[in-house]
Amino acid sequence: MIEERQPSSQEHVSDWDDDLAEMEDEAKDEQQQTSDVAVFPLGKPGDTEVRIVTPEQAGWRLDLFLVHHFPQYSRVLLRNAIQSEGVFVDGKRGKPAFRLVPGQQVEFTLLELPRQSPIPENIPLDVLYEDEDLAVINKPANMVVHPSRGHWSGTLVSALSWRYGQELSSVRGPGRPGVVHRLDRDTSGAILVAKNDRIHAQLALLFETKQIQKEYCAIVLGTPAVDRDLIDLPIGHHPKQRERMQVQLDGVDTKPAQTFFEVEERFRGFSVVRACPRTGRTHQIRVHLAHYGCPVLCDRLYGGRATVTLGEIRGKIGMPVLKGDDGESDGDRVLLARQALHARRISFVHPVTKKEMTVAAPLPADMQAALDAIRLFRSTDSE
Repeated sequence: MIEERQPSSQEHVSDWDDDLAEMEDEAKDEQQQTSDVAVFPLGKPGDTEVRIVTPEQAGWRLDLFLVHHFPQYSRVLLRNAIQSEGVFVDGKRGKPAFRLVPGQQVEFTLLELPRQSPIPENIPLDVLYEDEDLAVINKPANMVVHPSRGHWSGTLVSALSWRYGQELSSVRGPGRPGVVHRLDRDTSGAILVAKNDRIHAQLALLFETKQIQKEYCAIVLGTPAVDRDLIDLPIGHHPKQRERMQVQLDGVDTKPAQTFFEVEERFRGFSVVRACPRTGRTHQIRVHLAHYGCPVLCDRLYGGRATVTLGEIRGKIGMPVLKGDDGESDGDRVLLARQALHARRISFVHPVTKKEMTVAAPLPADMQAALDAIRLFRSTDSE
């Protein structure tokens, strides 16, 4: 569903996605899917790009600083560039683990990008909106956006490559055609795709200048104490489990994070929440809601369980379900087997038409089935 209307003077709140944490682990394990930093077209190989270390980047490793600013390249390629005198900090050679301080000048000689393109696959796509410049796709759960370690096929970019061929932006390199931002593998919903480099740069600028808004629907365990709130708590890597993030007040990679949420429906033991991130940190909504005491339903990392059955919704999460003599029960039917988080709406000003657009993605069948059961068996009116 799409709505078009003339732009208003009210500024959008952006959730420009920050995928630094995924980039840090990319050479090791790209199971973790996040969203992106702004990516603009670069010069040709051999040109020198200069970036200045900001106060927020104090203490960052040199290799991670480069990954953040040049996500077209893998961390392995960037580390090789550092070690082969392709990177200088204030005119001096550095090491990958060198810690940066604000004001330092980092010079990077651009590399030739590896010519590795995703293999096109005939995977059906749910196209919510498209024109000659961009598209909005309703990404299903259990789909990785681009090829990564352990996920070489069945990706969104493979499906995009089959449908659009060469009619996709190349800003993020040959392995990520059209990718402007990303969603976690098990998060469904609206994702924006650029069909050419010009529109990609314009969309990146909209993200960077906080003019794109995304709204998520989440089914959570528990009931928030208030109807709406702004969670303003910084997020960084878990010190021992690198695939996890956590709320932490200090740390080398800790960053400010804000998530506004509003309760849409309340039930016994469950709630439906509208979540609008005002920053975009890795797993931000999931981490903030879990810290608030209401983790996303079936969130394996932050909620402690990966599935929920009809019987558990009828009764109580974690309690055994009685079975018949045949050992089977309708209560054993799994309603949801991934985190109940869905990107249901994305709003932006079209860079070409200048019209303000809102594209909505309908709630997927698995979340709808879980919600229907919760409404049936967990209504507060039945207490």
